[in-house]
This record gives sequence, structure tokens and C-alpha cells, in this order.
Amino acid sequence: MLAAILVCPALAGAETPTIDQALHHLYNFDFQATHDALDRYIEAHPEDPLPYAFRASAYLFYELDRLKVLEAEFLIDDEKLVEKKKKVEPDPANRARFLSAVADATKRGEAALRDNPNDKMGLFALCITQGVTTDYMALVEKKQISSLGPAKRSNNYAQQLLKIDPKFYDAYLTVGFSDYMVGSLPFFVRWFVHFDNVSGSKERGLENLQLAASEGHYFKAFSKILIAIISLRERKPQVSQKLLAELAHDYPGNPLFRKELVKLSNKLGMAAN
Repeated sequence: MLAAILVCPALAGAETPTIDQALHHLYNFDFQATHDALDRYIEAHPEDPLPYAFRASAYLFYELDRLKVLEAEFLIDDEKLVEKKKKVEPDPANRARFLSAVADATKRGEAALRDNPNDKMGLFALCITQGVTTDYMALVEKKQISSLGPAKRSNNYAQQLLKIDPKFYDAYLTVGFSDYMVGSLPFFVRWFVHFDNVSGSKERGLENLQLAASEGHYFKAFSKILIAIISLRERKPQVSQKLLAELAHDYPGNPLFRKELVKLSNKLGMAAN
């Protein structure tokens, strides 16, 4: 294989990119390269639901980056988050592409489950599509209450997946975040919110997120992002600093990680002084 590439460099470009390569571009916030890799993968695997789910993820991340939602200063201050998002409207073209990708992944994921109810990648794809739908509704459209519906469905798919394979570590991101989210709700709201197999323990939720961050495959980096944000909310900036340093090292093309790392390091340096 190596000799063939050395003789004919064009062969390297002709190979179908992997989903891992697409996600490396995504976590570097190179959205065009992400879509290029996913499009080529889909050409070779048109009925695989997973690349369509990650295509939806790429549209979501693009919008969150455009609206500056992922910047930690807005995520740790809920009033600033709402205030910021009043000033910028969602991109309607990106929204249409996002919904189309969700529909494509859902159609293929459900088809896979009709053939085999225990199809792990079908379940994972549906878990992702409901998860990104939750995030889009809550963070972009500001429909936090309505977003609980897809959040519950995402958790159900993750729970089902873990019953089949307890070592499908990426699913622990969803069940972990579900636990943390429910645990963060005001007590009176929890009376009306029920997620299957979710107790609302923030501690257990964080443990599951840490498991996804250490053992996960597709969601390793995303788990670190969530834990970094949670650590800032929980007033554990050193944990967030360590994770941001790892993310900045692994994904040097992403300016957000570097920016937030510098900002946090400066704050910690000032506090030490």
C-alpha cells in the first residue's frame, strides 16, 4: 500500500475518508473539510446512518460557533447566554441543511432497527440525531422546555445501546449528561421531568462523562468539552484548564480551545497573584 502511494500520490486522495477523519476536522472546526470527508464517505456507504448523524452535528457546531454559544463566558453565565442570543438570528439555510441531515440519519437509523432491533450503530445514530436536535432547540432556538422531548429520546436510545453493549463507551456521554442536566434542574421542576434510568445525580452524571472522555471513541473530545464547561460551572477551573490544554494540543486548528485556555490561564494567574 505504501509503495503504491509513493508511486502514485493520487491514490491517497482517492481513498474514502473515514468517519474518524471527518470528526478530526470537526473538532478542529474545519467545517468544510468535515463535510467534504462525510460526503465522500456517504458516497461509498449511502445507507449507513452514522455519517448523516455527524453531518447534522457539523451543522450544529457551525451554528454554535457562529453564534459564539460555545465560548465559556456565555455558558457559565445563563443571563449572558440569553442576552447574547437575542442579538443574533439563526442561519435559515444552515437550519434547513441541519434538519435534512437529521431526517436522513433518522430514516436510515430506523430502517436499521427494523432489520435488527439491536443494531448498535443504528441506535447510536438515532441517539446522536436526537441529541443534536436537543442542542439546536435549546441553544439556538431557545426552546429549552420543548428540547426535553428529543433529550429523553436520545437518552432512551443510549440506555438501550448500553443494555446491549455496556462497553459502548460513547453512549455514556448521553446518559451522563442526562443525569447531570436533570440534577441541575430546580427541585420543583424535577417533579415533572422523568428520564428513564436517570436519577438526577450530578455526581454520577459527571462520572459517566469522564468514562466517555477516557474510553470513548467518537465522543472522547466532545466529552472533554462538556466536562470543561461543567467544571467552570462547578468552580473547578483547574480541571477545565487541564482539559482545554489537552483539546488545544489534539486539535490545534480550533481557535476556540486556545482562546479559552489563554483566558482561563490568565484568570488563574491573576487569582494566584
